[in-house]
Amino acid sequence: MLGRMILWLVVVAILFSATLVLALAMGPLKTAANVGTIRAFAAVQYLAAVLLAGARALGKA
Repeated sequence: MLGRMILWLVVVAILFSATLVLALAMGPLKTAANVGTIRAFAAVQYLAAVLLAGARALGKA
């Protein structure tokens, strides 16, 4: 039971981190030279969160 809760907390933490990175990339850092890389990093985080949530929902994690 505790393992399931921890996995969901990790998913929420990843989503929070990705949202913060994306907000920075769309806001104060939108003129940075590497903004595409920053947005790609956020996209990878979102993908990881979706994969973890999907694995948990399907009973694979």
